[in-house]
Amino acid sequence: MISGGCYIQGLNGIEIGDGTIIASGVKIISANHDLYDYNRWIPDRPIKIGRNCWIGANSVILPGIQLGNHVIVGAGTIVTKDFPDNVVIAGNPAQVIRVLDDEKTIICQSKYSN
Repeated sequence: MISGGCYIQGLNGIEIGDGTIIASGVKIISANHDLYDYNRWIPDRPIKIGRNCWIGANSVILPGIQLGNHVIVGAGTIVTKDFPDNVVIAGNPAQVIRVLDDEKTIICQSKYSN
């Protein structure tokens, strides 16, 4: 589920897992401009966001980022590196602020998913 006011630029590709929620104002940017020719973009690996993630309002996910399953991104976070499954990240740049208990992690079911 993607909320309003989001900007998604997918020149290098974006994969978003089932059950992921993207809050309002989120920016997902898969490619940077070439430093010498702003009309070109730099190839990179696609952004991959795992299953059952929650991307908080006004967060920014930059090119090539890989987020595991059940990652919670705090509001306003700038994600500049990869993160594993079952963590809460926040800040600029993002850092792990909490590790989630695997046994308590539930699989989110969205009424919008198939």
